[in-house]
Parts: sequence; C-alpha cells; structure tokens
Amino acid sequence: MGERKAPGDDPRVLRTHRDVVDAAVRLFATEGWAAVTHAEVARRAGYSKATVYAHWPTRLDLMRASVGRICDETDHPEPTGDLRADLVAGLVDFAEDLAGGHLDRVLGGLLERRGSDPTVDELRHRLYEAGTRSLASVLRAHLPAEDVEPSLALLVGGVLARTSFQAEPSSRAFVEDLVDRVLASSGRLDPS
Repeated sequence: MGERKAPGDDPRVLRTHRDVVDAAVRLFATEGWAAVTHAEVARRAGYSKATVYAHWPTRLDLMRASVGRICDETDHPEPTGDLRADLVAGLVDFAEDLAGGHLDRVLGGLLERRGSDPTVDELRHRLYEAGTRSLASVLRAHLPAEDVEPSLALLVGGVLARTSFQAEPSSRAFVEDLVDRVLASSGRLDPS
C-alpha cells in the first residue's frame, strides 16, 4: 500500500480551493460584499453549493479567503531608496487601484460592516496592512518612528479621499503635491 496524501496535497482539492476563491474574489471586487453568496460563488466556480459549504461554511469564511488572496497578491513598486520618489510611486499605484473601482468595493464592503464581527475587523486590518506595508516601510527607513503613522495616514487618506469620496483623479501632480506637503510638515523636505 502506498502512502496516503494529506487532503491539502490532493491536486483536486487544491484546484477546487483555487477556483472557488478566484470566483469569490472576482465577485467581491466587481460586485461587492452582498454578491458573495455560496450559491453565486459555486455557480461561477463550477462547483456545487455543497462543495463550497464544505470548505467555507459561512460567508465570512469566503470573505476571509477572498481578502487573504487579495492581500497575498498585493504588488507594490520596488523601493529605490529615494524617499520622495518611492512615496510618489507607491501612492500613484494605490490611486490606480482605487480608480479601477475594485478596491473601492472591497474597502466599502469591509467598512460598511466594521464592528459587526471581529472577523470583519481582522479582515479590514489585514487589508490595510497589506496595502500600506511598502509605504510604511519606506517611511520607517527615512522618518523618526513617531512621524511614520501620522504621515502614512495623511498620504493614504489624501489619495483615498480624493479618489473615492471626491471622485476626482489622484493624478501624479496631485500625489506629488500631497507627498511634498506631508514631507514638508515632517521637516523632511525644503518647502521652497
């Protein structure tokens, strides 16, 4: 008798997980939280509802898998060591993700449900950490520790407000001006 594979090693189980999470992520990103139901994910992934329920018993399980995939696939520009250039590149990338609309729906779904369940708050925190990891790292490499979090909040918040709430593009010129203002306020840029 051969050695039995653990379920996590079974290619069929791995394929099912990949297909179902792909479908859930696409639904979440294109149609929002309400669209992510076991029935719709199963339909789009090509599996039965029983299969989806067996691996993800609750909607929060599907959302955790979706946010996990989104965070795992988060891609940031490679830092160059130039504080201003790295912040501009990272924020332009963030603005483009917001402008595409999918990140708005993901953030909106998590914000709308904040405080409703500790899992939702955990997912919101995880998404923020994954999305800001590169910017925070750049700031930590150049600013005093006490300036990192406020600077990060101003930078990310400025792009988020402009793109999502004001429905205006966060152009490169806007991002550069925002970065210059934040760096000037922290004493890291000559405002002249």
